[in-house]
Amino acid sequence: MVFLVTDRRFCRFNRGVALSSGKVDDSPMTMKEAPTGGLCLSCFLVVSEGENKGRILMGRLDPEAPWDHLGALDSSRAAIHSNGWILPSSHLMVYESPQEAALRIQKEQLELAEFIELSEPKVVSEVYIPKQSANLPRHWDIEFIFCGALDTKQLRRSNAWSALEFLEISKLHQSDISRYHDDILEHVGLQVAR
Repeated sequence: MVFLVTDRRFCRFNRGVALSSGKVDDSPMTMKEAPTGGLCLSCFLVVSEGENKGRILMGRLDPEAPWDHLGALDSSRAAIHSNGWILPSSHLMVYESPQEAALRIQKEQLELAEFIELSEPKVVSEVYIPKQSANLPRHWDIEFIFCGALDTKQLRRSNAWSALEFLEISKLHQSDISRYHDDILEHVGLQVAR
């Protein structure tokens, strides 16, 4: 039998005891830290206005709202992103499932009286160098994108947003959108103007 030595780095993260052995995982195949440029697990809701798949619920976040608690945005990031439209979304909390995050977003960010039915998530993995600086290391996003529909009458005033409304996506320009959420829309087949 031939054993090969590989230089591949697999997504096997563990700083403690391995499940299989019950001992500290000292394998060179196990990564002890997240990649240098960061790794984010995020949940997005793409909610259409009823059957109109081209009108999507987006908001301008209120930078005075507790976005550190609602979506892992510190006050400086909340201020920066408050000028553009974003989707209801959040990083996952540690050990939270994408489905649990989707329910949390409906409850905390949208303050819905009843949860809406959502699709199974579309899972997208992207590795990129941030647009604002080519000198930064590559960043890795794993995105869970849920789609659903909401009747306009079900939409409530939410304290998390300075504005929350259904927008005609084809009429939005890329510069109208914050946090690269135009990319999320494209992943589910919706295109904004470039």
